[in-house]
Amino acid sequence: MRNGSLFLFTICLIGFTSHASGAEKTNIVFILADDMGYSDLGCYGGEIETPNLDKLAAGGLKFSQFYNTARCWPTRAALMTGFYAQQVHRDALPELGGGSRGKRQSWARLLPDFLKPHGYRNYHSGKWHIDGKVLDAGFDRSYDTRNQGNFFTEKGNLLDDVRINAAKDESGYYTTIATADHAIKCLQDHADKYTNQPFFHYVAFIAPHFPLHALPEDIARYRNKYLDGWDNMREQRFARQQNMGLLKTTLSKLEPDVGPPYHFPAAFEKLGPGEINRPLPWQELNDEQRKFQATKMAIHAAMVDRMDREIGRLIKQLKAMDAYDNTLIFFASDNGASAEIMVRNGGHDPQAAPGSAATYLCLGPGFSSACNTPFRRHKTWVHEGGASTPLVVHWPAGIKDRGAIRKTPAHMIDIVPTILDVLNIEKPTQWEGEKIPSAPGHSLVPAFNKDVTVDREFLWWLHEGNRAIRVGDWKLVAAKGDPWELYDLSNDRAESNNLIKEHPDKATELEALWNRQLAETNKLAAKTAQKNAPKNQSEKRRRK
Repeated sequence: MRNGSLFLFTICLIGFTSHASGAEKTNIVFILADDMGYSDLGCYGGEIETPNLDKLAAGGLKFSQFYNTARCWPTRAALMTGFYAQQVHRDALPELGGGSRGKRQSWARLLPDFLKPHGYRNYHSGKWHIDGKVLDAGFDRSYDTRNQGNFFTEKGNLLDDVRINAAKDESGYYTTIATADHAIKCLQDHADKYTNQPFFHYVAFIAPHFPLHALPEDIARYRNKYLDGWDNMREQRFARQQNMGLLKTTLSKLEPDVGPPYHFPAAFEKLGPGEINRPLPWQELNDEQRKFQATKMAIHAAMVDRMDREIGRLIKQLKAMDAYDNTLIFFASDNGASAEIMVRNGGHDPQAAPGSAATYLCLGPGFSSACNTPFRRHKTWVHEGGASTPLVVHWPAGIKDRGAIRKTPAHMIDIVPTILDVLNIEKPTQWEGEKIPSAPGHSLVPAFNKDVTVDREFLWWLHEGNRAIRVGDWKLVAAKGDPWELYDLSNDRAESNNLIKEHPDKATELEALWNRQLAETNKLAAKTAQKNAPKNQSEKRRRK
């Protein structure tokens, strides 16, 4: 009897210990916005109401020098693989192609594949924009919001990689809410069925990407807020950034000669006389233009506001399942605010209420410049305005220095190694017999405890001919077809004082590093491209 009781006690103790160890593993939530500017959050100087993200920042960390790739699909590749997108065929190289339709190498696995062997359940809610099916990438459940041209319909979206039959009555549908609904359902199901397993949840909102679609009640909160214009908005945001000690820089000047990255002249005929494609001084606009532009910014603000509200619901669910304190939450944007102006999908009805399904509006370069305060340029450029993002990191169980600003320069390539470091998971060196190359990212865990600089040689960018490299506080950058510019980011994040004539040797040094990285990236990608190339004409025809 005594031995039997001891045996049962031991079994119960083993079961309890096993359950407890599973429950103690840190959960991971990565939240990604789309086309959101550096200063759009309240905690980064914005006037948009974002109390939930602001609270995460107050209880965690704000990184002031965090970077993306300046475009949506390369950022998602870098985020999920830990490689520069060009290294995994997800952004174009001059001679080898690649890009939004590029296919990753077999060794270029996504983060869930490294988490799954350690007991993690993996969930995806929102935009995908990575090659391949979501479940094949290691996720257990997915809501793939493929329809990016209309926030008010579910048509074209996928649930667990299967096309959804949209309801006949979609009057209550809005993509941002639906994305949060799915994320919350996954967490509720996890709490009900998988309480002994940790989870990774990738929540990728489309907001505030164009078309500018928002709920009427959300737009109403900002309807007349931006009639003073983008000049005033930039100055106010910059003043708040200075007061909170976020940045040491001047405010960049507007660039009235720089418009959208792509020109669609037919769009302006549809959009009407209120649309303009340059960030001119606000006083030079007529009344119709001011009203039209301010209305677009109000819708953009409404989209960010709604995203924050849905993040609040997500946080509430984490708290309800007693997972909040031991969940490491990241929030960032895939690129800077967008200067693009176009009309796609269902077109644009100028008589319809702005922000409704029948309209197709884009933010444009004026208010995009303001959303990217204090930086220059926009999405697609690799100047600071295109490639800078907020990074909020919140983890009560692991971050004690709460509400602090981290000036550590970092990049999306650092997220995978950071998560693996937090979880004490060693990344495999091979995948299905194929060697996994060394990745360029570094763990940011040391910066969780104090403001330290990650020991790396450089950060590197290339997108559609726009190119840059950062070494320490020096940044060499050029728009497509333009000569190199050199900036000291220690006091000039606005990239206002080009020092290339004063420091030609430094520019030459950085250019050589940029070219070396391009050559090494080409070599890696070319080797894989050759290996994966069709061997004969019949195979080429089959692949077509």
